[in-house]
This record gives sequence, structure tokens and C-alpha cells, in this order.
Amino acid sequence: MTIPFVHRNLPRLLLQARESVMTHTRPGLREHGLSDQQWRVLRVLGELGVVETGRVAREAFILGPSLTGVLSRMERDGLISRARDAEDQRRTVVELTRQGRETVKRLSHLIEAHYAHMEKSLGKQKLAQLYALLDEVIALEQP
Repeated sequence: MTIPFVHRNLPRLLLQARESVMTHTRPGLREHGLSDQQWRVLRVLGELGVVETGRVAREAFILGPSLTGVLSRMERDGLISRARDAEDQRRTVVELTRQGRETVKRLSHLIEAHYAHMEKSLGKQKLAQLYALLDEVIALEQP
């Protein structure tokens, strides 16, 4: 017996859309020896600069225990550095190293080229609508 649903499975569609976009991005990440999670951390740090680890976890959508391992590998590979927050010694902040900044810069060209392709295929207005709708859905579901 099947259970009738009125609406399509939005979480599944969002995951499919993510995977579709990442299909174009992953090969470039792998060429640089990066996982999806590591790229999300690099992107957050590239956009925000020096960031407290809790915020990195939230912005990159990585659970704290997983983030610890991700950051350890990235620090080992020379992509990031960690330090105690000067204002609150209980907190740790993370920032890109020179190598990390260069990696973000190189990959940003690949990422932006893919977004340009999406914009050309969908049209500037539809892509803007997609961003706006996603922002609305995110805001709608916030506590």
C-alpha cells in the first residue's frame, strides 16, 4: 500500500540539486586534495576572515566533532591555522594560511565559472529568483 503525499519531497529535491551542482565542483576539489567539508571551511574563511570555530561549524554545516577532525587535517596540510581568541582564551579562532588563501583563489575561478554557466543557462533573473526563494525558505524555517 502506498501513502499519498500531496507535495513533492522538498528535502530530497534540495539534496538532488546540491549533488547536481557539486558534480561540477568535486573534480576540482579532488585535484586539490580537498573534501566537500574542507572546501566549505575554506569558503567560509575566505569570505569571513578570522572566524571562531563554533561559527565555522554553523556556517559550513559541519557538526563540532567532525569539524575538529577536518580542521586537524587542514592544519596538517598547511591550509589553516588555529589560535586562542585574544579576547576569550576559551575560544579558538581559525584563519587561512597563505597556502589556504591561494587555494581558495584558484578554486574560486572554477566555482565562479560554474555559477556563470548556471546563470547563462537559467538566466540572471531565474538564478536571482532561486537565491531569493532559498533565502525565504531558510528564513521561514528559522526558530
